[in-house]
Amino acid sequence: MKPQSFFVTPGDYDPALNVLGTKVIVLASNAVTQAYEITLQQGDVGTGPPPHSHNWDESFYVLKGKIEVTCAGQTVMCMPGTLVHVPAGTVHGFRYGVGGGDMLELTGQGGFATQMFTAVSQKIPPGPPDISKVIEVLKQNGVTVAT
Repeated sequence: MKPQSFFVTPGDYDPALNVLGTKVIVLASNAVTQAYEITLQQGDVGTGPPPHSHNWDESFYVLKGKIEVTCAGQTVMCMPGTLVHVPAGTVHGFRYGVGGGDMLELTGQGGFATQMFTAVSQKIPPGPPDISKVIEVLKQNGVTVAT
């Protein structure tokens, strides 16, 4: 099937997913693009995923706020306009700074990010998470939490 051109306007957005306190809006899944995925992620201070890795490339572009990103052992406080590229298999994680933040997330071909975000949103209720359940859901969706 050949990918088709498309436009996504704010009125087209599906409801945001709640992924461990981060609001994730799927703008384009690989089912639609036949290749990559794009999400808009918004988080409050202190929220963000634990250090983890997966077998797809991922990039983050900071739109608003300060986001502390750790990638391959290096930690950088990222301001708006910062792009972070994470090659497949690289341990990474981030935390939103004071005032929270917004960023675009783009995955490389073959990623399961939107599938994983949907599973976490459906299976992990808001509030303090059951860590063993989170690790299980992530593992089922191609993500390994670093220990």
